[in-house]
Amino acid sequence: MILSHLPTLGVGLGFREPFKSDLFLNRQQVDFLEIVCEHYLDAPWQKQQELEVLAAHFPIIPHAINLSLGSAEGLDRDYLKKLAALIKQLNPPWWSEHICFTKAGGVDIGHLSPLPYTQEAVEVVCRNIAEVRRWIDVPLILENITYMVTLPGAEMTEAQFLAEIVERADCGLLLDVTNLHTNSVNHGYNVQEFLQQLPIERVVQLHFVGGHWHDGVLIDSHSQSTPAEVWQLMDEVLAKVAVKGIVLERDENLPLFAELLGELQQARQIGRSHHRWG
Repeated sequence: MILSHLPTLGVGLGFREPFKSDLFLNRQQVDFLEIVCEHYLDAPWQKQQELEVLAAHFPIIPHAINLSLGSAEGLDRDYLKKLAALIKQLNPPWWSEHICFTKAGGVDIGHLSPLPYTQEAVEVVCRNIAEVRRWIDVPLILENITYMVTLPGAEMTEAQFLAEIVERADCGLLLDVTNLHTNSVNHGYNVQEFLQQLPIERVVQLHFVGGHWHDGVLIDSHSQSTPAEVWQLMDEVLAKVAVKGIVLERDENLPLFAELLGELQQARQIGRSHHRWG
């Protein structure tokens, strides 16, 4: 995949229904939207109509949650068929999913679960991505997740695992800098060493937001303003690579929309300082 040919979208927002009115009142300050695919699969006509209105005013990037690329038994064909139809409808420059599994043995486990950092897991993910490409020919970028436990039997580091998958499957990276910060805090690793092990030139998009602390653990809750450590990490990544888009992903404890716009503006300024977008 030639990632350098992808368009530069700028600074975007993960769309959430509660701020729909404010979004349209301030649409000049949001370059593009990311939508959660699952909100529009099997959707009633009101949601379909909502999606059409959003797509008429903003570039849209589909962000999938439940494809379960790490499932050893393969992919859910019914889900994949619906996902492919949605992406065909939107015709985006790229779309994204997570490096994880959400289904096992036919059971939907309801959250993003980490994979063991093994060659076998790399083979599974790459095999499933090859299947996805038989249905969807739009470039796929893959996101790093947060995790509470480190699975035993690792044959490589998390960063080496991500690198092996995106290189072998020829995908881009959606680097969630909040997830990277969260994991580095909870598992005590060095973010600089992590970044050095990534094929940084494959980073297409970033996610950012803030989480909260609970009993000494940093929780990826998408519920707080972006902390200083994540802004610093964003600055370091944007200094290294010409990222095509960056998305604020706030889900809980939604503040006034002006606060979200302030965070978008801060991200825009960081990008401009590295000549990443206008």
